[in-house]
Formats: sequence, structure tokens, C-alpha cells
Amino acid sequence: MLLVIPAIDIRGGRCVRLYQGSYERETVYFDDPVKMACLWRVQNARVLHVVDLDAARGQGHNREVIGAICQAVDIPIQVGGGVRTLEDIEALLQVGVYRVVLGTAAVREPELVSEAIARYGCSRVVVGIDARDGEVRVQGWTEGTGVDAVELALDMERRGVRRFVYTDISRDGTLEGPNVEMYRTLGLHLKKARITASGGVGGYRDLMRLQELEPYRVDSVIIGRALYENRFPCQQFWCWHDKENVDLTRFSTAPLKREIKLPTAE
Repeated sequence: MLLVIPAIDIRGGRCVRLYQGSYERETVYFDDPVKMACLWRVQNARVLHVVDLDAARGQGHNREVIGAICQAVDIPIQVGGGVRTLEDIEALLQVGVYRVVLGTAAVREPELVSEAIARYGCSRVVVGIDARDGEVRVQGWTEGTGVDAVELALDMERRGVRRFVYTDISRDGTLEGPNVEMYRTLGLHLKKARITASGGVGGYRDLMRLQELEPYRVDSVIIGRALYENRFPCQQFWCWHDKENVDLTRFSTAPLKREIKLPTAE
């Protein structure tokens, strides 16, 4: 079963979405990311993916907000954006983050990935590969690297990485559908790691296409704009149309019968 993970991108303390990674093409969806996290939890989210866009560009960080999100909900929080040192990892884990996503650091300091996994374990440290036309980009997607996405993934897998969050930048925020062929290619090369898809999902048909990629190691998907814009029929039952008046202290009627953990390949 494909795990759907709502995305919360934070910039300037607000919940936003970018179009194809462009900071000049930003849409603000919610002023309070903590309330947004609670709303996703009310709608039965089992995991949340948070991106600190300010930290990704080296323009401060939103750790206080992220910590508040961790305190507000009873599900694991996965955080990426500007996580480039062991100190960054430790700081996020200290505020309650379940696991961190290393992106730029994986390209520029691969030994840091090895050290982080040795210290915290592969379930707490994953690698985010953000690519355009197969080339990995870094610094909040603003810089090219000349590094091939598949080659990076294979190196990281040898270092102990057991999960990748792969984002096709050209699809992100477009609702035009995920890059199915790239996920299939990546999955054919990997031996142990699993893939979380990200970018381009526009509706339930895209989820069905991704579900078919289970043999290619895809087991989860991060969705942003499509959820924020009510693109799924089931959202009609989730009070999204009246989000300002939702009781955010009452979570889903489906209780958590056991501790939720993010999917791993272990």
C-alpha cells in the first residue's frame, strides 16, 4: 500500500508551495504551519514531510516552528532543507523530528552521510535527491552539480542509505504527473534502499501509477499542491472547505493503535 505523506514547506514562518523550485513563484497556503500540520493529522495523515526553505537557501531557519509541529501532532515528522552538519541533525532531533533528509550535504560531503548513519542509524537519516533532467541540484535547487542522480544514489546506498526522497524539480508543483520512468530506472539500480516519490502528483490517477511501481522499490509519495488545492475526491469529506473552523484538537477517528514508524527497507 502506497503511503501518502503531506508536505509542509515553510518560508518566513508560513506554509507555502513553490512552482518548479522557483522562489519567485511562491503561493502562500496557510499562515500557520502548526495549524496546517494539525489539519493534515485531522485528515488522518500518518507522516508529515516538512521542508525548511529558508534553511535550504542559508537564510536562517524555522526550527522553532518545526519543534512546535512535533509537539502538536502524534505522528513522525520528517524534515529536510539546510541540513548540512551533524549539529544540524542533532538540533532537529532534539526538537522532536523523527528523521532528517540530507540533500546538498550528500553531494558535497558524502562522508557526512556515512558518519550520520553510523551515529543515528539509517532509519533516522535519509538522502533527498533533487534533480532536473537527471542532474542533481543543490542549495535549495538553485545550483547544478553535474552529478548524475542514479550514480549518487548508488554511492549513498553503498554508504548505508536505505531510503531516498527523489524529487523531479521540473514536475514539482506542476500537477502534471510524476516522472514514472525515472522512478523505474532508479528502482532497477537499487539493491536495498526504498524510494519516496516527490513532485508532480495531481490526483488519484497519479497515485495509481505510483502504486504500480512497488516492484521498483517505490513505497511512498510526498504530495503538496494537489492536497492543498483539494484535488482528491475524498477531501470533500475532510472539512477542507471550512478549515478555519475545524477543531484541530480532535484527530482522526481512526486511533493510533501502535507507535507509527516511517517505512524502511530493513
